Amino acid sequence: MMRLFHLATLNLLAPLFLTSPVLAFNPLHVQQLLSTGECSRCDLSGADLRGAHLIGADLTEANLKGANLKGANLEGADLSGANLMGANLTEAFLTNADLRQTNLDGVNMAQATINDANVYGASMNDLNITDATIYNTAIGVGGDDLEEYKGWP
Repeated sequence: MMRLFHLATLNLLAPLFLTSPVLAFNPLHVQQLLSTGECSRCDLSGADLRGAHLIGADLTEANLKGANLKGANLEGADLSGANLMGANLTEAFLTNADLRQTNLDGVNMAQATINDANVYGASMNDLNITDATIYNTAIGVGGDDLEEYKGWP
């Protein structure tokens, strides 16, 4: 009888152990960001921030892994040291954004506007910049030393 109980329990718990991890943001951090514009070191992983007005927001060292920032306005935002791995920044505005030492691996920046952003030391593996408007920012396809690049024609 006890063995049957253990098998039944294992069958009920198995999906919890076999599923991939879910990105779980802290709802209080989202509320803090949207009301104050400050959320340094916050957990916003997987958060839905589509179309959010985050002009000048302090997101230093925030966890935005997998967050949806489609169409968000991040003009002048400080994202230095943040983790944006796999985030969606399609059609986002990143003019004068600070992205120093930021993890941009796998980020979708298709159709984004990126002007005068500081990307010094940022990781940009598998970055999607299809149809993005980029000016005076060291992001591009190919090349080994983009830190020296001063602008786009």
